[in-house]
Amino acid sequence: MKALENKIPPPIITVLFAFAMWCSSFVTPTLEVNATARELISLVILVLGFFFCLAGIVSFRKAKTTINPLKPEEASSLVSNGIYKITRNPMYVGFVFGLLAWGVYLSSPVAFVGVVVFVWYITRFQIIPEERVLTEIFSPEYSHYQAKVRRWL
Repeated sequence: MKALENKIPPPIITVLFAFAMWCSSFVTPTLEVNATARELISLVILVLGFFFCLAGIVSFRKAKTTINPLKPEEASSLVSNGIYKITRNPMYVGFVFGLLAWGVYLSSPVAFVGVVVFVWYITRFQIIPEERVLTEIFSPEYSHYQAKVRRWL
């Protein structure tokens, strides 16, 4: 399955999972939830996800390194400050929050399976290959960073 490693842009993967979650909401039971509460909770989670994504992008821009997840070999510096003190993958965390917000909005418990599978997919086909390259480029500094900061949260 190495053919899928770092091949599909993570935002596209996120949209595909969101679509699958939406489709599953039509064929599985939904929860009866107050629409206003559901929308407010979804919005709060979505804003939190947006914050994680934006903080990650800003940190990369300040460090003048690539934000292209398909070419980790182009990384020119190891970013370990700001949001990167909390998580090694803030943009992916942001995508997860976006999918969680979507699941809440859909009110479909089965849709949340999509979030779990997304985390597995991104870890296996995006993060682990990125970590392999970053270890080659920035070792031992990256190995020390990995030991200090979690992959997700």
